[in-house]
Amino acid sequence: MIPAMPASATTARQASVTALRFGRVASTGVLAALILFAGVWGSWGTAQHVMLTKGRERGTVRVADCAGDVCSGPFMPASAGAGAHARVEIERSVAVRAGRTYDVVLKPGSAEAVRSGPAGVLYAWVPFGGALLLASVVVAGGMRRTRPAWALAGAGAALLTAAFVAL
Repeated sequence: MIPAMPASATTARQASVTALRFGRVASTGVLAALILFAGVWGSWGTAQHVMLTKGRERGTVRVADCAGDVCSGPFMPASAGAGAHARVEIERSVAVRAGRTYDVVLKPGSAEAVRSGPAGVLYAWVPFGGALLLASVVVAGGMRRTRPAWALAGAGAALLTAAFVAL
């Protein structure tokens, strides 16, 4: 017959299990928050120009040619105070094709254009959508919180799907 463990050993084991569980939840929570912060940081560089358009040059660009990672074409102003530019550059993506016209906002002090309107806003937040999906895996696996993980995954999938449909 094995003698029963003393009460002090049982409480010490329970305390260590509780401390390890807290450490796991806290560290994965910090990791998930860091992933989400990185997604917002990655998106904000473009999203600020698309969402905060007051005082920025808005108009359209007709894409003339594409080379490498950029496409270029003439800029026709649509906002007061904006001037026509012979050539502006827009990032080449799956949705940008030569010969088509796009609504854009120019980044201040440069000839770099960013898509505007609902499609531009959704496209700007695509890195955050990916971060939501990645954070959902961390929350589900490390924190063992399935409902918040499904909410994060659903929000990320909805954002990415909306951006795909809008473009």
